Amino acid sequence: MTRDTLPQDAWKHSGVRVVPGDQLDSNTPQTPGMSRAAAINFARVGAQKLWAGTVHIHAGAKTGAHHHGPLESVIYVIRGKARMRWGAALEFTAEAGPGDFIYVPPYVPHQEINASDHETLECVLVRSDNDAVVVNLEIAAAEPPQTVLWVDPIHKA
Repeated sequence: MTRDTLPQDAWKHSGVRVVPGDQLDSNTPQTPGMSRAAAINFARVGAQKLWAGTVHIHAGAKTGAHHHGPLESVIYVIRGKARMRWGAALEFTAEAGPGDFIYVPPYVPHQEINASDHETLECVLVRSDNDAVVVNLEIAAAEPPQTVLWVDPIHKA
């Protein structure tokens, strides 16, 4: 069967999916200090190569150190101020606000911190596979962390 010979309604239930924001699935691996909820994954929509959902971190809270195995992660900040720490001893730090994107490479130990004592940090999270890998770590954090400013080969400081 070719595309031209498919029944007219062939894409009706196997095409685009809309997952209402009030129907996310919180039955996903968690890290202390945050609440993750899945919107897009294999179980919900048949996604083969990605996972997407939301993350909420309460005012003044910080997560436990963790990584996501071989997965790449992208975090988009909707509301609040995110402070990220990363490294073998969480020795590096950077901040992101509404509209900012955060990239976390595979196996990088990291910790999300809500830098506000008054507002919930709300983010959208996308990972490079539909398997929700979360490896929680016991790391003694370095104090004080070293601030790292973002500079890439295209946008020099």
